[in-house]
Amino acid sequence: MESNMDIFNRLIEDHAIAIRRGKIFDHRLIPKPADFDFDRVEGMLLGVAIGDSLGITSEGMLAPERKARFGEIRDYIPNRYVDKAIGFPSDDTQLTFWALEQMVADGGFLPDHLASRFLNNRIFGLGSAVREFLQNYCSGAPWYRSGPASAGNGALMRISPILIPHLRKGGTDLWVDAALCAMMTHNDTSSISACVSFVAMLWELLYMDAPPDPQWWPERYVEVAKDLEDGTVYTPRGGQFREYSGPAWQFVQEKVSRANRQDLPVIDACNAWYSGAFLLETLPSAIYILMRHGHDPEEAIVRAVNDTKDNDTIAAIIGAAVGALHGRKAIPKRWIENLSGRTTDSDDGRIFELIQEARVAFWR
Repeated sequence: MESNMDIFNRLIEDHAIAIRRGKIFDHRLIPKPADFDFDRVEGMLLGVAIGDSLGITSEGMLAPERKARFGEIRDYIPNRYVDKAIGFPSDDTQLTFWALEQMVADGGFLPDHLASRFLNNRIFGLGSAVREFLQNYCSGAPWYRSGPASAGNGALMRISPILIPHLRKGGTDLWVDAALCAMMTHNDTSSISACVSFVAMLWELLYMDAPPDPQWWPERYVEVAKDLEDGTVYTPRGGQFREYSGPAWQFVQEKVSRANRQDLPVIDACNAWYSGAFLLETLPSAIYILMRHGHDPEEAIVRAVNDTKDNDTIAAIIGAAVGALHGRKAIPKRWIENLSGRTTDSDDGRIFELIQEARVAFWR
């Protein structure tokens, strides 16, 4: 049986994975110390589910329309699946926790098993790239040839649990797992580089005793992603920067820095680059929100929910980051207590069970 490293090296040699083998793939991680607080991992995972659930009811709305209908969203509101104000999942939560569930069952990340797992249940709000992946995989294509060249945010939203099996091991395998997990559904250089970069940031956030300097967020992202993207050129599909043509990391570097120099509120900055599901929109939105509000987990998630268009996914990404940095204890209790914990339409509490199963499998 090929190891994930063997698969990755073969895909690199065959130019079948849309990423360069940057220096991070040789960066050896130190295992987390014995006194590491798993509360930080719980915060990371719950942050995904909470951000997703807070945003799903108003996903896709522009901020003025959302505000006119709901006011400032700071708690769960009923949606088309439930008629009461509980945290209900969409695909962000589902794919994140199904990945965790499969890794617990397998003792780590086995790509073909996860690909099969994604076929098992109804996905709420299925994205076009994941739909195409499922169609290709069902037709008999191997998992590593099933993912379309999509620069959507559907891989980034679910990538956080990939680091959990590596907490006690360290080493270099995390980077390979992150790249393969990303390319499964989105074999695009901005998506794979974003996933590897975000995982690197999450790993570091789990260590931090205090919020980083605001500049850390874009600088660390760019440092990793710049070395991974393969030169693909992207152009905005909306917003104020339609003249841009270049790599995704450079767009983040230029536009996020510009917004910060101008001291723009989140809503104005996100409107400027149009905060949808395209990574040229999602990445600057998430990084700018973390620059401005990463020290305050509640406000960071609230701003993502209220001030962005693809708000459930951007809030899920923000939730993972601030959850890793601040831990479960810093997440508002009302959000945790009113979270259904579902990964399907009927498995109440399942995500809480999976978090504890992961703790036993990969930490205790």
